[in-house]
Amino acid sequence: MASLLLLLLLSFLPFPIISSTISIQTTKPYIVYMGSSWNFDHNARIDATIAESAHLQILSSIIPSQESERISLIHSYHHAFRGFCAMLTEDEASLLSDHVEVLSVFPDPKLQLHTTRSWDFLYSLSGIGSKLGHQHHHHHLSNDVIIGVIDTGIWPESPSFKDDHIGQIPSRWKGVCEEGSDFNKSNCNRKLIGARYYISGGSPRDALGHGTHCASIAAGAPVANASFYGLARGTARGGAPAARIASYNVCKGRNCSGSTVLKAIDDAIKDGVDIISVSLGLTSPTQPKFLEDPVAIGAFHAEERGVMVISSAGNQGPDAFTVSNTAPWILSVAASSIDRDFQSTVVLGNGRTIKGSAINFSNLSRSKMYPLVLGEDVAINNTLVSDARQCIPGSLDPEKASGKIIVCITSDPTIRTELAEAKGLILVAEILEVPHTSTGSFPFTEVRKNAEHMILNYIKSTKKPKATILPSVDVLGVRPSPVVAYFSSRGPGNLTENILKPDIMAPGQEILAAVIPTDNEVDGPDILNGKKPLKFGIKSGTSQACPHVSGAAALIKSVHPTWSSSIIRSALMTTAIIFNNNGKPLTNDSDYRANPHEMGVGEISPVRALDPGLVFETEVKDYLHFLCYYGYPKEKVRAMSKTKINCPENSNEELISSSINYPSISIGKLDQNKPAHTITRRVTNLGPANSSYYSTVYAPKGLQVKVYPEKLTFDEGKRRASFRVLFNGKKASKGYNFGNVIWSDGHHRVRVVFAVNVVSPNTLF
Repeated sequence: MASLLLLLLLSFLPFPIISSTISIQTTKPYIVYMGSSWNFDHNARIDATIAESAHLQILSSIIPSQESERISLIHSYHHAFRGFCAMLTEDEASLLSDHVEVLSVFPDPKLQLHTTRSWDFLYSLSGIGSKLGHQHHHHHLSNDVIIGVIDTGIWPESPSFKDDHIGQIPSRWKGVCEEGSDFNKSNCNRKLIGARYYISGGSPRDALGHGTHCASIAAGAPVANASFYGLARGTARGGAPAARIASYNVCKGRNCSGSTVLKAIDDAIKDGVDIISVSLGLTSPTQPKFLEDPVAIGAFHAEERGVMVISSAGNQGPDAFTVSNTAPWILSVAASSIDRDFQSTVVLGNGRTIKGSAINFSNLSRSKMYPLVLGEDVAINNTLVSDARQCIPGSLDPEKASGKIIVCITSDPTIRTELAEAKGLILVAEILEVPHTSTGSFPFTEVRKNAEHMILNYIKSTKKPKATILPSVDVLGVRPSPVVAYFSSRGPGNLTENILKPDIMAPGQEILAAVIPTDNEVDGPDILNGKKPLKFGIKSGTSQACPHVSGAAALIKSVHPTWSSSIIRSALMTTAIIFNNNGKPLTNDSDYRANPHEMGVGEISPVRALDPGLVFETEVKDYLHFLCYYGYPKEKVRAMSKTKINCPENSNEELISSSINYPSISIGKLDQNKPAHTITRRVTNLGPANSSYYSTVYAPKGLQVKVYPEKLTFDEGKRRASFRVLFNGKKASKGYNFGNVIWSDGHHRVRVVFAVNVVSPNTLF
């Protein structure tokens, strides 16, 4: 061990000693990433003290002696990978980045926090009844799968985390249950087997509710008669209710630093989790490169160790190029709706009704009507009439609005004014604001733009127009469903368009799951008055979609414990659903056919994924080649995994789409004037030993797509096969063309989605 310490210290001696005359600069936290851990090929783990000593030695070589108090670490990474986080000046960070042992140095980024019916809906969409799905969960699942939830912590008292009927904790678990403020070791049990936190003076306890919600979606125990104050009533359960949960609290409020997330991933790998669920991500317009993204770095080393990482795609839709967590070794998840809505009806004075959507618990009824006015009629002054028509905050006169129901007409569904003096608010929008925010007892509803004519005609038809807004009720069986959520971030990825992102879609809109008792985010302004604290709440986002896929992955892992993370990823992607509950292609919130940049390969189907037929095994060497093709030098690629991999001499981004064995295909630039672009893929047969698969191509008009060979034959001695797909865009429409290749043996349908951007020479750059 002593010789290892000497090796670690000596490797950093080339640093120049900084002169004491250097000017004082502002310091801020930087992440220093140094690649694969020293113990990558050893069973023994490096002692934390040894690793920290080596990291402190680095700092002491660049920090002036008169500032020795700065020689301290915020985090030290040494389990699955090497590195640390420390306070540095810009010059010091630059010095470190030039060292041969350092792969990247970058400022510590701030990451954003990106169920009842949802699981039943997924089963029904797959053609499997909810009762059958429920039985499958309870009779075929092993409880040895461990999901690490990296988020805002957990509320251990929630009934979703009870450990009834769960066996002893797996002996391979090496994690801990850390005590903190208002959190004891006794808060952990056979369901919640581990809990860590990283903020000084903090606790594993969830103070926001986000982590609790996500954990219960992934692996919450069944809880009967759950609801949000009567709405969405049913049995709440996670996707893998028998799985274990390990919680890692990486946030202080909504402040989640990248360095802390990276530390949590390092710990989770060491602790022994099978799956890491990360509903966090960077949302800046320009995503950082892969070796400057803490989630991407941590996820790569998790994948090396056989741990699957699933992450949210972001909530910056519907614009293109907004998807986050786009590294190919991360399964990135878009969000969709389920077949449930919360309906709040408007009743006009003439007896006509208009169906609206909202979550409100108003005490209004049909028996009493209130004056109905347009926003511009209660403007605070003549200069703000146009703003008042849209109910822009500050444009309405509280005195004029008092006791009235106000109609706001806007193209922006996020604009909303709630005046205590007003009796209610009706928002008329082209696109309804979904997800809905609870307005508590304040009467509020949103109606479609086509209702505007009815409302205006009624107001003009009488001297004293009146209306009322009824409290929300559940509406089930909504069609079409699922629909791509308005907020869900879209592809293509802005780092490379040669990997299709997002990967897949899952329910993320208005999901009922466990929350903390004081979750004001879901309560609404005054809903708690006179009512018991809630145990379940409704939240929306790709944050909620991510744990749906984590739960589905845990389901698959429990049935097929030997399957690797890439096999599980492939099984989920090639069996995804592409038709809604009307039997028609999936759509987006604007009622247009959804494309793969919005939904990935489609909606998850957990049970179908249990028997995928063929799978695409993506190996670590594929990901290393990806980094080569992306442009990283071989020295850095080798250092990431301590391998002797060689980057091809002619590495370029085109090789990403053609050579990485990914379960989908994306070509960022297909030149119309060049020969056909060839994509190579290899598959492994997990179905019957003696079987033959035949290919069928579904491509848009003009795009020529050919598969060679057209038939794949497997027998007991042959489990793997390769095929090529040739794309020729000479006659295709410019821009993105979408389609798929389906391999079928008569029972299995293995669907490979493609996205091809056809360009002409004058549009290549």
